[in-house]
Parts: sequence; structure tokens; C-alpha cells
Amino acid sequence: MHTSLACLMKPVLYGYFRSSCSWRVRIAFALKCIEYDQVPVNLIKDGGQQLTDQYKALNPMQQVPAVSIDGITLSQSMAIVQYIDETRPGLRLLPADPKQRAQVRMICDLIASGIQPLQNLYVIQKIGAEKVQWAQHFINRGFEALEPILKQTAGTYCVGNEISMADICLVPQVYNAERFKVDINHFPTIKRLNQTLIELEAFKVSHPSCQPDTPDDVH
Repeated sequence: MHTSLACLMKPVLYGYFRSSCSWRVRIAFALKCIEYDQVPVNLIKDGGQQLTDQYKALNPMQQVPAVSIDGITLSQSMAIVQYIDETRPGLRLLPADPKQRAQVRMICDLIASGIQPLQNLYVIQKIGAEKVQWAQHFINRGFEALEPILKQTAGTYCVGNEISMADICLVPQVYNAERFKVDINHFPTIKRLNQTLIELEAFKVSHPSCQPDTPDDVH
């Protein structure tokens, strides 16, 4: 009974408006047309609300996002997105074809492991005065690898003509690149795909500019 009741409750996303990992989860919820509640975790205020004992109980890594869903709490955005995909009907976020599925995972790993962690808030805070140059270096390095891969795999979207987890990872990373003044014009395939994706409703409603915890000066 407890499990079935848990499945009837709306998922709860603990996240931060500007967190690219939180944004990935918001996009997935939107693509699957899933209603959910949000509990903001301000990564700046009070020294970082993710560092409290209360939040550490939800996510021992003290990062966002965390999601309470179906009676369990998950952290790590890729694990959350895959769980949503595997347990909810609607648009498939991983292709049926094994080769395309591998390509989607490759692109996701390149972004989620090879770019984003090197320019996330925790790392940037440790770098200090050189933080912009640091972020630019690692984003450019990642995009220089990603651009030729996407040139081979892309159709309308990152892999072929169906939206996938790769697109969910790409858009927040381009947003980060623009925040750190990376020149996206050097990466025409990335730029084209991003421009296509940000016009889609799921990417608009999940955008950092329109979340419950978005500061007024960011709208």
C-alpha cells in the first residue's frame, strides 16, 4: 500500500534555477508531460543551502538535483532522467536502435562527465580570479570534441530526427557556455541544434529564466 500511494504522489524536484543538472531533469519532466513540485535549493544563499545537514540527507554529495519519486530519492541527473524515461509513458528519451542509443549516451557522457563538472559552481569557486578563463578553456575543449561528433550524428536533433537525452544535456551546456562568453559561432552544428531546441515548449518552460526561484533581475 505504501508503495502504491507513493506512486500517486507528484515527484518533487530539489534544484536550483540556474543549475544545468536541474534543468536537464526539468526538461525531461516537460517532455514526458509530468507534473511535479519544486523545492528550491539556493546554491549561493547562506553559504549554500545544499550544504545543510537536512539536504545532505537527501543527497550525500550535497549537489542538485535530487528527486523524490515513487517512494525513493534519486540524485545524479542522468540517473533521474533515465528513471523517468523507463517508468513513464510518452516520448522515448533513448532511441530504440542500439547504435543511436550508444551515440546518445556518448554525447551525454561527453557533456555530463567531460565538460559540466569542470565548470560547475563548486569548482569555479575554488578557482578564484581565473574562473572565467578556466570555464572557457574547458567548455571550448569539450565543444571542439562535441562539434565533429554532432556533425556525424545530428539530423534535426543531436542524434537523428528524434529528441533524446543528448538534447536534454546539450541545451543547458550551451546556456553555460554563453554565460561564460564562449563564442558559439565557432561551433555551427552545436549552435544550430541549440537554436532549434530552445524554440520547443519543453525547453522554454524549463528555462532558468522562468523558475519559481529565478531572481527578478534574471527574468
